[in-house]
Amino acid sequence: MDSSKLLIALFVVQVFFPCHMSIQAAPENSDLFREYIGAEFNNVKFTDVPIDSNVEFHFILSFAIDYDSTSGSPSPTNRKFNVFWDSDNLSPSQVSSIKSTHSNVKVALSLGGDSVGDSYAYFDPSSVDSWVSNAVSSLTDIIQEYHLDGVDIDYEHFNADRDTFAECIGKLVKTLKNNGVISFASIALFDDDDVQSHYKALWQSYGDLIDYVNFQFYAYDQGTTVSQFISYFNTQSSNYNGGKVLARFISDGSSGLTPKNGFFIACSRLKSENKLHGIFVWSADDSKRNGFCYKKQSQALLAISH
Repeated sequence: MDSSKLLIALFVVQVFFPCHMSIQAAPENSDLFREYIGAEFNNVKFTDVPIDSNVEFHFILSFAIDYDSTSGSPSPTNRKFNVFWDSDNLSPSQVSSIKSTHSNVKVALSLGGDSVGDSYAYFDPSSVDSWVSNAVSSLTDIIQEYHLDGVDIDYEHFNADRDTFAECIGKLVKTLKNNGVISFASIALFDDDDVQSHYKALWQSYGDLIDYVNFQFYAYDQGTTVSQFISYFNTQSSNYNGGKVLARFISDGSSGLTPKNGFFIACSRLKSENKLHGIFVWSADDSKRNGFCYKKQSQALLAISH
């Protein structure tokens, strides 16, 4: 190649592939299974849930909320988080026990959720700095007490604009990771304009810190078909480009694409396209009523060589 052609080639490389550009490989199939547990106080225990040794298994304790947990009418606490899951049956010693018994198990906590008591659980910071400071302190205490590995962000109602939400949550996750308190973080959201605007702002600014996108596909209509589910999945994968978007269903079959109506067909199709990054379920509390049959089926599908 003569010198003029070499210079042209170098120019093209520098323009289209600048040295600071991060080229991220597309997510691939995974054997990750995740399930919420403890929100409904029906005495479900870690040991009730079948765990396949051939998958990576995450329990997500639901929920830790920045509200007062001692009064009959919970109220915001200036961002000090408290435990609102069934801690009698899901205690620190029980977390340690399930992790020591099953080396493939990790346990996280989820922040926020839909409601607290009889009211919505709002994301309602007084300021970014005070919220982050109090959240880091109180969550570090809970995470270390319960021997946890990660956090899930599941705020669904907001008394703050999207940029404030992005900065608060982004700085919280970054600090917890930098301090070695957690090893992974996920976001949980659904297809609502206000909810999406907040999480897209977070993704745009701090997406590199988010390991999993637990999109609530069950929030779509109960009559969702396999082809519609695939379309929804592809749309949300585009919205959270480069993220590990997990397929998800609700145990009681009340909405979305259910296991009875084709959820596993859709998962098999995603797997054939190298897009099944894991399966996420709400919830172990509900699954207990049907003997966890769909959890076994989910894990069996994931355990097939990926």
